[in-house]
Amino acid sequence: MLINQVTTKNLNQINFNHHRIINTLNPHSYLMSHSDKSFFEALKSSDVLLPDGIGVVWAKNILYKAKIKKIAGYDLFLHLMNDLNNKKGSCFFLGASDNTLKMITKRASKEFPNVTVHSYSPPYKNNFTNEENVKICSLINKVESDILFVGMTAPKQEKWVYNNNININAKLICSIGAVFDFYSGTVSRPSKFWIKYGLEWLPRFLHEPIRLAKRNLISTPQFILQVLYMKISKKNKS
Repeated sequence: MLINQVTTKNLNQINFNHHRIINTLNPHSYLMSHSDKSFFEALKSSDVLLPDGIGVVWAKNILYKAKIKKIAGYDLFLHLMNDLNNKKGSCFFLGASDNTLKMITKRASKEFPNVTVHSYSPPYKNNFTNEENVKICSLINKVESDILFVGMTAPKQEKWVYNNNININAKLICSIGAVFDFYSGTVSRPSKFWIKYGLEWLPRFLHEPIRLAKRNLISTPQFILQVLYMKISKKNKS
């Protein structure tokens, strides 16, 4: 079960040298995985699955009495970039537009001057051809980056990593989706006030109500009901 697989460790407790594929889980992606077998397998194969959603934090506590903290993809990104900066490492950004990638590179050069940044904007399509996948993997391997950050939105990014990671030489592969937009500044991340109280979703929903309506008005209530049902079923079996 994916919720059970979510890590109980904080970022500074995870030894990333022993892990390869890092994904995140929120209520919406959890529900999507129920109707998308390949997405479920991609998430299940994660070496580390982070609780990127206050709903997942709540579910972990309700079902397994594990008190954990939310770890957003942005938190993971900053943690790894700081580590790379200290080690004078390198990273590769795969996804988003050329303009977004240029803004990411520009900002990273100021905030993490010791990190060598590479990037590639792949074709904007649901699925890549075999030739395109070979090209993408070749570009990543050519520069021998320590970390590959993939930002092609869920579930595309997780499934792409699942299907292609065997051909990628980067030590660590992280699917971090919206982080590309947040860090580049093309989309504003909610302030620390909203994040502190687990309400990061609210200003984002108010800003993009149509795009996020299904996630917040349908997926979240369904997720809550499913967790409560699993809690009741678990209690009856004990």
